[in-house]
Amino acid sequence: MGRLEGKVALVSGGARGIGAACASFFAREGAAVVIGDLLEKEGASTADQIVRSGGRARFERMDVTAEADWDRAIATASRNYGRLDILVNNAGIAIARPSFFEVTPSDWEKTMAVNSTGVFLGARAVAPLMKERRSGSIVNISSISGLVGISASAGYAASKGAVRVFTKYLAIQLAPFNVRANSIHPGVVRTDLTAKSLADAAAMKRNLELHPLGRVGQPEDIAAGALYLASDESSWVTGAELVIDGGYTAR
Repeated sequence: MGRLEGKVALVSGGARGIGAACASFFAREGAAVVIGDLLEKEGASTADQIVRSGGRARFERMDVTAEADWDRAIATASRNYGRLDILVNNAGIAIARPSFFEVTPSDWEKTMAVNSTGVFLGARAVAPLMKERRSGSIVNISSISGLVGISASAGYAASKGAVRVFTKYLAIQLAPFNVRANSIHPGVVRTDLTAKSLADAAAMKRNLELHPLGRVGQPEDIAAGALYLASDESSWVTGAELVIDGGYTAR
């Protein structure tokens, strides 16, 4: 019996990278998964791969800044699987600027809309269902940028810090209904978001030096943590920060 047997999960930004790894891990452990993303081709492909492997998954086109898209994704979960137990707020963007003096209001607002407001809208959409069932797990993907100062992106750092503290607020608000909320704080993970920087040999060398374990992360490293927080194994864990960073913030 899988660790998520009988449960239903919604994963935003689930088409590729960390989100796709979460969806695959969850399905392998018995969950039915709704994958929400703007990337239709990649999202449908990820869902198809899960189904071909014997799991249950569906893709739903979703812009996390649009309330109607959240409602549609939840309706898909309810119509096809009858319930919703888990939300992984994973969708995110980063607009890198070499200097703070180059950051524009548009950079800031776009990043905050996806990375921070999107998390709020997701939690707001699923909380009534979880409250009614008196159970649920919300896993918000933040970053080590939400814990320590990293200079890559002003909006990214601010938005991920917002996710960190919002998760604690959410944990307190939803605890009376046995609904849990936790955040995950990845270090540098090899995804499409980091592909360009990691392709540079000098940047890769710096990243390896910054992670005491001597490697950058893989999406599966983060998915393993999300699986724990989504499962009943973490039934007494809420408002926590799960740092998965190869030792980056231990320095």
